[in-house]
Amino acid sequence: MAVADVLNIKGEKVSHADLSEAVFNIPVRGSVLHEVVTMQLACRRSGTASVKHRSDVKGSGKKLFRQKGTGRARRGNIKSPLLRGGGVVFGPDPKSYAYKVPKKIRRLALKMALSSKFQENEIVVLDQFELDQVKTREFLKVLKSLNRENALIVTEKEDKNLELSSRNFPGAKVLRCEGLNVYDILKYKDLILLESSISGIERRLLA
Repeated sequence: MAVADVLNIKGEKVSHADLSEAVFNIPVRGSVLHEVVTMQLACRRSGTASVKHRSDVKGSGKKLFRQKGTGRARRGNIKSPLLRGGGVVFGPDPKSYAYKVPKKIRRLALKMALSSKFQENEIVVLDQFELDQVKTREFLKVLKSLNRENALIVTEKEDKNLELSSRNFPGAKVLRCEGLNVYDILKYKDLILLESSISGIERRLLA
């Protein structure tokens, strides 16, 4: 079993926690992490870019002038893509960029992301992180005592005070263990796990 020190919010060691080797200490392959992160970012794309094609432009369908005899180029109606205000020929339409990779690969990538943090000593385990009220100043005071400025904090269940206190600070994010994902783990330098969340993470990845 991998072992990590358990700290309190003052940064003092209070005990130690056993971490599953199959989740927190497996070989890391960059290609697997890249595949899953690319998928996550693709799924986040809005895909709402859109233009009006010829049939979408409002206007008369009448032919502007006769086909022959004017000496000018042939013209259809005023919605022609060749005219100002007309439709666009090859512009974008709304589309979804989302795709999926196999569930086994997604689960493996999550284990590798956690393992990379453990192997680089960037995992901090806290016994608890309780705030009496919604106060960003108190939240930052705890991060300062832990000497962490850029961190993802993982909780076992909903904690409104903690989630709202961290909301105004761009250097940190609070996630529940069921929402843990590869992109957020790799985005932040440090990973702060509440001791109670470890069992939920291991249960999810070893099921």
